Amino acid sequence: MRYICREISAIPEAKRPREKFKTGGAGFLGDLELLAIIIGSGTRNNGVMKIAEELLHLFDSLGFPNSEKLMEIHGIGEKKAALISAAFEFARRRLCPEQKRITCPGDLLPYINHYSDRKQEYFLCASLNGAHEIMDIRVVTMGILNRTIVHPREVFANPIEKRAASIIIAHNHPSGNTDPSPEDKEITFRLKSAGETLGIPILDHIIFSSRGYYSFKEGDLL
Repeated sequence: MRYICREISAIPEAKRPREKFKTGGAGFLGDLELLAIIIGSGTRNNGVMKIAEELLHLFDSLGFPNSEKLMEIHGIGEKKAALISAAFEFARRRLCPEQKRITCPGDLLPYINHYSDRKQEYFLCASLNGAHEIMDIRVVTMGILNRTIVHPREVFANPIEKRAASIIIAHNHPSGNTDPSPEDKEITFRLKSAGETLGIPILDHIIFSSRGYYSFKEGDLL
């Protein structure tokens, strides 16, 4: 996926990340803009917004990459990689999502809601331990969902590695409508069957957008 972004100089001053931060605070910014502020500046050949775009794609694909992976992005050297790693580790320790117990669909939403305004569909998988605490949340795939790209081996690869006791799957609907489509139902039942075979049950499938969410469990479809 490619994110639409421009050089800072081409963005109207009032809409630049730092100016938007001054106006509304960090919560007013999108993921790309937050990363641009953390990065601070770009290089002559790779502007800060372009670096932020590549970094966001890396986070979506790998979760949190190590410093070596960060430095593969042109414009991120050892110092910036250390700054980014330190900032995210500090946030992780404070938020401690792996210690958060999921008792209802709403408990997971704070950890995935930043995908609700994306222009493409993101299919996510949250791995849970036996106490229903979050161990990890990964992006499985991006794009229009169908049974070809949402394959059981891709969905369950990380839960198997993490020795998860169960999972919750989720995806955003860019249209805002959270009603499950026939394809959503077919994918859910296919993955449910695979989970039963592997001994890693699917506790819920959540469809979410900026307008709210739909839970397969609450809707008696799981």
